[in-house]
Amino acid sequence: MSTAAMLSGEPRRLWADEKKIVQPKATADSVILLWMGGGMAAPDTFDPKKYVAFEPGVKVADIESTFPAIDTVVDNIKITQGLENIARVMDRGTLVRSHVLPDLGHILHSRHQYHWHTGYVPPQTVACPHIGAWIAKVLGPKNPVIPAFINIGQRLEGVGEQEELKAFTTAGFFGSEFGPMNLPHPEDAAQSVRPPKGMAGDRFESRNRLLQKLIKESPRKDFVSDYQQQSMLRSLDNAHRLLSAKERSAFDISLEPKESYEKYDTGRFGRGCLLARRLVESGARFVEVTTEYVPFLNWDTHANGHTTLRDMKKQIDLPIAQLILDLESRGLLDRTLVILASEFSRDMLMEGRPGSNAGDQATEKVDVMKELKHYGQHRHFTGGSCVMLWGGGVRKGQLYGETAKARPFLATKDPLSVMDLHATIFNAMGISPATAFDVENRPFYATEDGKGKARTELFVG
Repeated sequence: MSTAAMLSGEPRRLWADEKKIVQPKATADSVILLWMGGGMAAPDTFDPKKYVAFEPGVKVADIESTFPAIDTVVDNIKITQGLENIARVMDRGTLVRSHVLPDLGHILHSRHQYHWHTGYVPPQTVACPHIGAWIAKVLGPKNPVIPAFINIGQRLEGVGEQEELKAFTTAGFFGSEFGPMNLPHPEDAAQSVRPPKGMAGDRFESRNRLLQKLIKESPRKDFVSDYQQQSMLRSLDNAHRLLSAKERSAFDISLEPKESYEKYDTGRFGRGCLLARRLVESGARFVEVTTEYVPFLNWDTHANGHTTLRDMKKQIDLPIAQLILDLESRGLLDRTLVILASEFSRDMLMEGRPGSNAGDQATEKVDVMKELKHYGQHRHFTGGSCVMLWGGGVRKGQLYGETAKARPFLATKDPLSVMDLHATIFNAMGISPATAFDVENRPFYATEDGKGKARTELFVG
């Protein structure tokens, strides 16, 4: 964070600008973002192309998808093998096949994830807030006890690119109180809302008072604005209040009935989906659940692409479908916008898009199949990706946009940028994409320059 950003005072909402814009009517009260960190390959998930099975000697150029297409409950929508449970809930939402991403000079996960989560391309002169922080700041908490913004499944310590991940997993200039509560391990979330062992009662209260006193008297006060200091103190008050609230039981997924728990118990991501459902039930405003981005793991398939995706699908398929069904059965889906997205797609041949100068990220380049490790989508592709939207007023059973039928699989109909996708999310939450705050004596908008255009055709009415 720049010194200028640290010294800034309270961001002032620009109400003069607000009078010139129409605030949309909200169709959702909460958001669950299911983040497929590492680059989810559209041709092997939600946008199947020509399937060619693995066989030594087959030309790479002849392979477009490494999984066959399967039917869904929507007649004109097919996805790929391994997502059979998600196929059964496709009639509850809209599949976007035309999400497009820029190359940003270099196709790097950290840059693209920063761009996707904040709406701004790094570096910036101020610390840009995560979209979850925007929603927390503008709308406030649904339940004053439950943190408005919660991040599940991503470690911010001890993993590759940890500083880059921290850069966008933040409230930025909004202050600590609007930042995420980070829960890297959902099965341990209950421990995060309990006083430390042996420190209950008066001892814990005295420790809390001492900590607040130390913050107020910090020798680094010259480098932190009064607003930022007060924001940190308010975040501590919020955390302290949660520790003694009955709602903290929402964080304890071990309280879930066994039959329900087992439907989510496919790994850390699956248990994160269960935790997200429990938190939204208790009043969380924005919850992100990630498969976790770690270089060369999970969706970051620079080798062994097909084998890795087969395993990833086992982790995500049942929990995502069960999340949708559970929200629906509890009467929450209509007002909860569930988004499945990734920083870009992948292709077997092309890095970026036609004309890109980006360096090839594949670890081993081959023209024909030799070993199973060569079979899969190993190159970053930004020309056409997929986003899935459920609930929150989204049209049901809709297919939006398309990509070319032959390589390169560029979006050919209704391309949807990050800026316009963010505008669409904000619009669903009743926030104009032109909402702005004064930061460093200049307006900073929810979408870049306030120019994001919501795709209202994705929603009913």
